[in-house]
Amino acid sequence: MEMSDQRLLDTKGPGHFIHTDPWRVMRIQSEFVEGFGALSDLGQAVSVFGSARTKPGSAYYDMGVEVGRKLAEAGVAVITGGGPGSMEAANRGAVEGNGVSVGLGIELPFEQGLNQWVDLGINFRYFFARKTMFVKYAQGFIVLPGGLGTLDELFEAMVLVQTQKVTSFPIVLLGAAFWGPMIEWITGTLVAEGMVSAKDLDLIQVVDSPEEAVNLVLHGHVRAPSTNGDQRPE
Repeated sequence: MEMSDQRLLDTKGPGHFIHTDPWRVMRIQSEFVEGFGALSDLGQAVSVFGSARTKPGSAYYDMGVEVGRKLAEAGVAVITGGGPGSMEAANRGAVEGNGVSVGLGIELPFEQGLNQWVDLGINFRYFFARKTMFVKYAQGFIVLPGGLGTLDELFEAMVLVQTQKVTSFPIVLLGAAFWGPMIEWITGTLVAEGMVSAKDLDLIQVVDSPEEAVNLVLHGHVRAPSTNGDQRPE
């Protein structure tokens, strides 16, 4: 199945822009308008990320359910990518906690539709429109163990905070054993070789308890934006 953003990014033919790309701009605009309209009255919300491959009944799935439930019980809407695995878990927890369960789906060849626990769902063709909604309507991120998509959202959020595109935006990683090796690599390689500053690790907090993750994202200390000019994302 050829996807909309695949057609946009893969097509390199001469003159193609003149015939098709201006119309894609209208479609992209419509995705932003739909997202803004659907989520504008959402209120306080937190985006929860994690692997689509997480199995129901696993420890990571149960953590996702607990995160969603605790956010809902605190009166906070839960936003996920709307898919299976940890996304489904967080949406399920939101419903079980009598909260608002939001799913922002994406057109992919290997995922079919939104999970059954989504109350308010939007399907996107373009990743960049969808990513904007995750940040614009959330006051922070809780990140469960996951793969490339989860890492993509995590590091993009870190760059946005580092460069002050968003402020007062806590990012909490859940699962110290899972995230520990990544933190060690950042410290032992990126920081050691001067690719990032040691203070950039202050952008994230790593915990093991869903309760602690929710408490930090809602009430915990948020790193103040840097004022020393060292805001390069490289």
